[in-house]
Amino acid sequence: MNLAYGQSKMVLIKGDTYIPLYGRDSLKVTISDFEMDVYPVTNSQFLDFVEKYPKWQRSKVKRLFADENYLMEWKSDTKLSETQSLNAPITSVSWFAAKDYCECLGKRLPTVDEWEYVAMANKELPDARTLKSYNKYILEWYETPKTFNNNAGSTFKNYWNVYDLHGLVWEWTFDFNSVLVSGESRKDVDNDSNLFCGSAAVGATDLMNYAAFMRYAIRGSVKAKYAMKNLGFRCVKNINK
Repeated sequence: MNLAYGQSKMVLIKGDTYIPLYGRDSLKVTISDFEMDVYPVTNSQFLDFVEKYPKWQRSKVKRLFADENYLMEWKSDTKLSETQSLNAPITSVSWFAAKDYCECLGKRLPTVDEWEYVAMANKELPDARTLKSYNKYILEWYETPKTFNNNAGSTFKNYWNVYDLHGLVWEWTFDFNSVLVSGESRKDVDNDSNLFCGSAAVGATDLMNYAAFMRYAIRGSVKAKYAMKNLGFRCVKNINK
């Protein structure tokens, strides 16, 4: 694949009204039509980005916009480590960096509702949330380590022709902390792996709500300058009518 910055393929997401699973008390939300990147942003694309916009290079980024974990696996400002694949999703990037990446392309980060709306689809159905097998798949991924080393496109293509919403990395959303705030700092968790680990999630009685709870809880546990090794992003775009 090895796409360069700005080359992401996008697909149309037809909007509708849906009920989020957690944090909104069964409030219906209307989603307008929009376009979404088929794949999460890759190391190759973000490398091109920091070369074009040096202010986002590891040694130059302001600590106000990215913590000390930003691009920590990279060998230098413009070079990946030997263990990183160019086609793997970019991780260890802050919300500020992800937001600017999208905006420099005339795009934006998806809202929580937009992301959840697309992510509730499996291969055949736009809303597969009531399927036990689908939720079991999601929760088993939550317990699988180091999936961020896999290449973009390595998981299934869903109903909307979008890949990797589950099974690869967690993803930033524009309003990630707007629903549930459960922590004030990184002190609330021992380390990244504890924050993102399913912790026997597959044994939960209500798999659907448990999976949704974990996503909202994690969003409420991070800050915009945080950079984590299993947190990446993709872009969306408004449709001009």
